[in-house]
Amino acid sequence: MTSTLPAEPLTAEKVTSNPARTVRRGRRPGWIYILILALTAFFIGPFIWLVLAALKTPGEWTSVQINILPAAAQWNNFVEALTEMDFTAYTMNSLFLATIYSVLITLSSAVVGFGFARLRAPGKKAMFVVLMSTMMLPNILTLLPTYVMFSQVGLINTYWPWVLWGLATSPFMVFLFRQFFTTLPRELEDAAIIDGAGWGRIFFSIFLPLSRPVLLTSFLLSFTWSWSDYIAPAIFLDLDRTTLAVAITAWYQDPAGNVIPTVQAAAAVLYILPVLLIFFVFQRYFIRSSVGSGIKG
Repeated sequence: MTSTLPAEPLTAEKVTSNPARTVRRGRRPGWIYILILALTAFFIGPFIWLVLAALKTPGEWTSVQINILPAAAQWNNFVEALTEMDFTAYTMNSLFLATIYSVLITLSSAVVGFGFARLRAPGKKAMFVVLMSTMMLPNILTLLPTYVMFSQVGLINTYWPWVLWGLATSPFMVFLFRQFFTTLPRELEDAAIIDGAGWGRIFFSIFLPLSRPVLLTSFLLSFTWSWSDYIAPAIFLDLDRTTLAVAITAWYQDPAGNVIPTVQAAAAVLYILPVLLIFFVFQRYFIRSSVGSGIKG
């Protein structure tokens, strides 16, 4: 009979006893941090430049000398940005359109994603491929035909186009919901069907509450898209009903009709702040739902 000695437990000292392994493990986080800092500076640089521009005088803006920092912070530019036009009214227009569009497109995309994930129908895979292929079409290509179609039915200078766009779903959002719903066990709907529940009740009572992380992701993405959209409001709405993005480019002029760039930059900073605030508040849920739903299935 042969006996085997128990394996010696692996300790932290033995794991780190290899100098080469320790060096390799020490270098990797360093390079990662450097890359993260470089990407952060690359993406946050334009916003910092915009803030500095909003704190300058018009003379510093047009000066041939390169002055990165303002000589004296001109906080009055932000006051003028809020008072030179009805900033609150245009903000409410943007908020209303972005909210209506985001809620509708999130719910409609959830319904379509649920159908592709859980229902059986002939040609479902082909229809899903066709839907995903529409993501390759730039929105600018369909904007002119959409304008002609809406003008013929009298929807120009109204908010109805955003309602219809929201009800039409988004291929990317449908993909997110479809990927999430396919990961849920089939026993959930089987038990509900045995209890006599229909597909509508199954969706609203079981699947929709479970998809709250994806709902939040879809709402945040669509809200950001609608809030930052400039072309559609400029084409479909007049100056009284337009959004804040269009109003910022139309106002802030001196008596000669020249744009005051520093005040316009201050208004742009105020325009960006709500989106940044929403992201910082919900970033944890946004990242978690993006990782959990976008790559599964």
